Amino acid sequence: MLTMIRKASLGVLLMGLFSSFATAASTDASLQKKFQDLGFGQVSITPSPLEGIKTIDTDRGIFYASDNGEYLFDGKLFHITPKGVEDIALKSLVKKLNAQKANAITYPAKNEKYVVYVFLDITCHYCHILFEQNQKYNDLGITIRYLAFPRQGLHSQNAQRMEAIWASPDPVQALNQAENDRVYPETLKQPNIVKAQYDLGVQFGVQGTPAIITSSGEMINGYMPPDRLLRALEALQNK
Repeated sequence: MLTMIRKASLGVLLMGLFSSFATAASTDASLQKKFQDLGFGQVSITPSPLEGIKTIDTDRGIFYASDNGEYLFDGKLFHITPKGVEDIALKSLVKKLNAQKANAITYPAKNEKYVVYVFLDITCHYCHILFEQNQKYNDLGITIRYLAFPRQGLHSQNAQRMEAIWASPDPVQALNQAENDRVYPETLKQPNIVKAQYDLGVQFGVQGTPAIITSSGEMINGYMPPDRLLRALEALQNK
C-alpha cells in the first residue's frame, strides 16, 4: 500500500512539474508573439534573476518585462555581489561577443596582452586608418578581431560586399584587398554572419564606426591610435 501511495505521489508530482513547464512555455510563446507584434524582430525570452520578471533579448537590445507582458522596461539590471556590482545585461552581451570569435576576422598579436573587437565598415575613413595600423597594435600586444557593421544597413550594397568578405575562404586576405585595393570578392549570400554581428553591434549601442569593444564588454567609441588604445586598456585593467 505504501509503495502504491509513493507511486501515486510521484505521478502527481511529475504531472505538476509538467504542467508548470507547459505553462511557462506557453507564457514565453505568447510573450514572444506579443513583442514581435510590437515590431521587435528576433526575440528570445529567458527568466531574469528577479522573480516575476523576464529577460527579453531582441535585435534592438536587451529589455525586461513582467511575466504577464503588460509592462516593459529598458535599463540596466545590476547584481550586487561581494566582488562588486555586476551588469547582468552586459554579462549576456559579452558571452555573445566572445561567441563571435570564430566568425571575426582576426589579426593576432604574437605576445598577446589584450583582445579587442572592432565593429568595422569597409567604407569608413577612420576604420581604414585603424586597419592600416594593425601591425602596430599587434606589436603592442593587442589582438584585433574585426566584426562587420555596415552603417547603411543590412540591405545595402556595402553589406553585401561585407557578406562576401566574411564568407570568403580566406577572410583575412579578402579584407586586406578590400581595405588596401578596394577589390572585393564575388558577392556571396552569407547574411547570417554579418546580420548576427550587426545585430550584436546594435545591442551594444554602436552608432558609428569604428567602435572598439574590449573582451570584457567595455566600449571605446571611435578611432584610437595604438599607443593611446594600449593606455586605455591598461587603465581599464587596473580599475
